[in-house]
Amino acid sequence: MKGDRVEVVVDAGGGVRVYQVEATRAGRRVEVTTGRGLVEVTEVTRGGTAVRTARFLSNRMLALVEHPARERILPDDEQPSPPPPI
Repeated sequence: MKGDRVEVVVDAGGGVRVYQVEATRAGRRVEVTTGRGLVEVTEVTRGGTAVRTARFLSNRMLALVEHPARERILPDDEQPSPPPPI
């Protein structure tokens, strides 16, 4: 969904570097996959085609933060009811 964003903080030897991958258009989303010491952050279209990919070594990563896109609350949407008392 447009607005999805992933921040990756990487140890760069003498300091840290921050990278961001963001879904830039409507219908795109950001996916994170891990495996064999590698973390891959990809911007993907509705059809599943990768638009941009960033790869990071997991042993150099300090943090990975996913920021989901905000959902718009429309005036006619129901507000969630509070849970019943116990």
